[in-house]
This record gives sequence, structure tokens and C-alpha cells, in this order.
Amino acid sequence: MIEKSIVKRLVDEWLEGKDYFLVDITVSEDDRIVVEIDHAEGVWIEDCVDLSRFIESHLSREEEDYELEVGSAGIGQPFKVFQQYVNHVGCEVEVLTCDGKKLRGVLTAAYEDHFEVTQSVKRRVEGSKRPHLVSEVCSFRYAEVKYTKYLISFK
Repeated sequence: MIEKSIVKRLVDEWLEGKDYFLVDITVSEDDRIVVEIDHAEGVWIEDCVDLSRFIESHLSREEEDYELEVGSAGIGQPFKVFQQYVNHVGCEVEVLTCDGKKLRGVLTAAYEDHFEVTQSVKRRVEGSKRPHLVSEVCSFRYAEVKYTKYLISFK
């Protein structure tokens, strides 16, 4: 079986000096290798091909047969690494907390230990008969959420 650490070392070597970052690497028991990378401005297919060829040039199919897939972190998929939070500040996201609460809002800040989402909620304002939309900032530690993902808007 191909070691994940070997693949990670190769990916890290290819990433050096580039604005891309590693999102995830999986290596199954039958040597199916999946590498996910991302970039603040999106991932180009040419770069996925280049990374794939780089990895293949350093692994031997004669020693171990493997299947290799290199791609971008899927749009609309949950964030896996801190840099994805940083790249999506200002974007609308959906958060599912560990206690099952789901909310939508704008990712307004991402820090090493927590992130903040601003959502519009209806609140009764004192002196008003009807509720009004107000902005509310919610702060979450990463361990408090099951997932955070970018919301695709077709407006």
C-alpha cells in the first residue's frame, strides 16, 4: 500500500511557491489516491494535470499499482481546512452545529480558533409592533460545527 505521507510530501513539494493549498489526501487500501487542492481564485484543470503528472513521476506503478485522482475541493462541499474559511470571508455560507442547529449567513471573519457568521434575523424591536430584520453575529469554534459550506447563489 502506498503511504499517505509519501503522497503528502510530493504534494507539498509541488505546492511550494504556489498559491494553491492542500485540502485533503486519501489513500484507500486498494491504492486509490485522491488529492484535493484549492486556490482563492479557483483551481485550473491544467494545474491538476500538472500535479497528477508530478506525483506519477515520483511513484512507480511497477512497485505498486495505484489509481490517482487530483482535483479541486468540490464547490458546495463542507470546508475541510482553515484556508477555505479565510478564502470565503464575505461569502454566504451554511453552518450546521454539532447540536443540530442550521443557519445561513455571511462568513464575516475566520480566526485560528473560531469563525464568525453574520445572519439576518427577525427581532421585535422595542417600540415597534412588527419584527424587523437585524444583523446578528454568531461566533463558533471549529469543534462546535459539523460542517460549514459555501452556498451557491444563482441570483
